Amino acid sequence: MRYQPYPRYKPSGVEWLGEVPEHWNVKRLKAVATYSVSNVDKVPSENEMPVRLCNYTNVYYHDQIRPGMGLMETTATPEEVRRFGLKVGDVVITKDSEEWSDIAVPALVVESAADLVCGYHLAIVRPNQPQLLGRFLLRVFQACAVNQQFQVAATGVTRYGLPKSSIGEAWLPLPSTTEQHAIADILDRETLMLDTLVAKKRTLIERLKEKRTALISRTVTRGLPPDAARAVGLDPHPKLKPSGIEWLGDVPEHWGVAQLRRRCVILDCMHRTVSFIDDGVPLASIREVHGFEVDLSNAKQTTEEEYLGLLEGGRRPRIGDIIYSRNASVGDAAIIATSERFAMGQDVCLLRSEAQDAKHLLLLLRSEPLVQQLESFVVGATFRRINVGQIRTFWACWPPVEEQRAIAAFLNRETTRIDAMIAKIETAINRLQEYRTALITAAVTGKIDVRARASTA
Repeated sequence: MRYQPYPRYKPSGVEWLGEVPEHWNVKRLKAVATYSVSNVDKVPSENEMPVRLCNYTNVYYHDQIRPGMGLMETTATPEEVRRFGLKVGDVVITKDSEEWSDIAVPALVVESAADLVCGYHLAIVRPNQPQLLGRFLLRVFQACAVNQQFQVAATGVTRYGLPKSSIGEAWLPLPSTTEQHAIADILDRETLMLDTLVAKKRTLIERLKEKRTALISRTVTRGLPPDAARAVGLDPHPKLKPSGIEWLGDVPEHWGVAQLRRRCVILDCMHRTVSFIDDGVPLASIREVHGFEVDLSNAKQTTEEEYLGLLEGGRRPRIGDIIYSRNASVGDAAIIATSERFAMGQDVCLLRSEAQDAKHLLLLLRSEPLVQQLESFVVGATFRRINVGQIRTFWACWPPVEEQRAIAAFLNRETTRIDAMIAKIETAINRLQEYRTALITAAVTGKIDVRARASTA
């Protein structure tokens, strides 16, 4: 069903809003709601009372806030509970963020409790009922045209903050309470259907990723599937032997089993402080190894002199080498496919093997058996890390190099097909989310009339 516009419009008096339905009002938020900025932190104190704290991530990742959603348990003073306790119908918004586009992301309090308190980096907007409904205000904050007022008002360079005064100065479209109910009802139903569809598509993506991982792991430890093996002249049903390694299980009888240090040279980065400049030689660190190939497009750069110092001990990267992350995003790896000069930055190491196929080695590093070995060594929770000595001890199985190339070619074809399916689904998700945002914006700004649809649904 297509939505129709309202019969008659009038100028809103607000440039970004344009015309609104003739019977609507336009008011500043401070005229129809109260608002406060929370300063309740996460640190508990023996002299305070226990509370459940609604944090930034609870708001950012959810449209609705409930006491039973696994909130952090901490403490607050009685005065903080009085000032920042949450009530049903409140809208909580993000006040601070590292990205200006994440300012004023809202969530509606749909259930409350005496110990439910709003945390730091958030603001509480409490509608003056019955003039303004929380359900409608949630959608107003989600509307691009309205939300951009808060993003523009945010100040900062590396971190953005929304001044308290700017919250109240924002202009809101304001239909009657009856119409607010109708708009909220239809948007609740439509967004639920869209969100359900998006969730199903995300589940499909996860299953495709699991299939991709399983295919890589099975092929690099057992060999090509029978039809693929037969097509390249390999035994489709090779005899298996125990690898002697728990993570590998049985492997083809003609394959070798050895630690990485027996088949690769593994070099750590040079642990030294370097200067960063705008126009110098790139450094490949953990940010540059998220794809299949090392990507230097946004790499930090250093001076020519310091670059040369980082190449000591044979550390000059070559085409076919692999850069491997050993800190933070542990296990990410990418192959070097460029002759551009660069050096290893911090937190990565370099794997080089003249006798192995580089693409096969990269797939091997991403396979489940090696990931399991990696996880057995990793230390740290918020900052995961592993040292080069441990990486050298990883066990792997090694086919003859021609078979490695056949495996790499097969997996390239199959994973490319899976990746194309994932990309297609992700495009569909983006379009659904764009439609969701556009529908909310059109409804709360009066560009479409949803009243008839709401009354018949």
